[in-house]
Amino acid sequence: MNKGTPVLVITGYLGSGKTTLINNILKKNKDKRIALIVNDIGEVNIDEELVLKSGYIKQEDKGDVVPLSNGCICCTLKEDLMKQLTSLGTNPDFDYIIIEASGICEPLPIAQTISVMEQTSMSYGLPKVCYLDNVLTVVDAKRLVNEFNAGDALINSEHDEEDLEKLLVEQIEFCNQIMINKVSDVTEEELDSVKGVVDALNPAAEIIETDYSEVDNDIILDTNNFDLEKVQTSAGWVEAMEHPEEHEDGEAYEYGITTFVFYNRKPFKLEPFQDVIEKYSDKIIRAKGFLWTEETDGETIIFEKIGKEKTLRSIGSWIVDMPKEEQEQILKYNPDVKDAWDPELGDKMNKIVFIGRNMDKDAIIADLENCL
Repeated sequence: MNKGTPVLVITGYLGSGKTTLINNILKKNKDKRIALIVNDIGEVNIDEELVLKSGYIKQEDKGDVVPLSNGCICCTLKEDLMKQLTSLGTNPDFDYIIIEASGICEPLPIAQTISVMEQTSMSYGLPKVCYLDNVLTVVDAKRLVNEFNAGDALINSEHDEEDLEKLLVEQIEFCNQIMINKVSDVTEEELDSVKGVVDALNPAAEIIETDYSEVDNDIILDTNNFDLEKVQTSAGWVEAMEHPEEHEDGEAYEYGITTFVFYNRKPFKLEPFQDVIEKYSDKIIRAKGFLWTEETDGETIIFEKIGKEKTLRSIGSWIVDMPKEEQEQILKYNPDVKDAWDPELGDKMNKIVFIGRNMDKDAIIADLENCL
């Protein structure tokens, strides 16, 4: 069955080695006609120029490289991305497409865009244009060491520390392969630290260790391994949220990285809760979950912490506060919610996954319980 043209999305922060990886792929390529879509924020698409100057694409073939500038393909350039994928995916001259996302780009919206194209083709019986073969995140080993040891290597005039921690985590959480690059730039102990963070954030991803972005093409091309549903639930916090019993005593990773799930059926006092999170902020890399608070009793609050950035947002009322008929319908079609239903409180609960380094689980839990 023709699935369309396979697509590899390469993501990773600025300077991690994405363009070097593409140059290496092109250099080693022997039998594929590869089209490239490169996305860089700004007036001049530097990445495209570097690819063209590499010598692996001849100047007369530069039409194979499609630059998408002055925006990000995860947001403002979505429509342009769909047009270019349609053009390249229906061109018989190409049998593989590589997208190099901007260093400040989240991979999820790109994957969703390609998924929408696939679903549209299926719904209307149209020829399949393309499909997502692989999402690979390139991680700079030294930079990750610095970032999660409260370093300031990532702070610049355009993005503050919180932005970059959040972006790094999102890029690591949403992919099925992670290439830890520049491993020779860190000590063995530091590399263990990096792998511990990566494994805790995305335990389902395949980890590839490299220098100079060197990797066999067979490992990253034509993988046929990408599954949007699986990748959307591959993040460590999701796995812990779905299987809290496996994390009751905490899950230990390399180099002091641990995870645990906090669960309680009493409402938090919001301000003391926030004080506790701030108290342990330098130890908690990632946290996410549901909050029931005294101040917002009728609202389900989603709490999220990535690095130093913390957010609280309402996603509507608790199911137990909905009309009886609506409750019954939701419980009928959501057995997991029904299983966790409390006769008095219904679905009201606090359930938060914590991922961090050298966390004192008992102290954090004790302080959180004092906020109830």
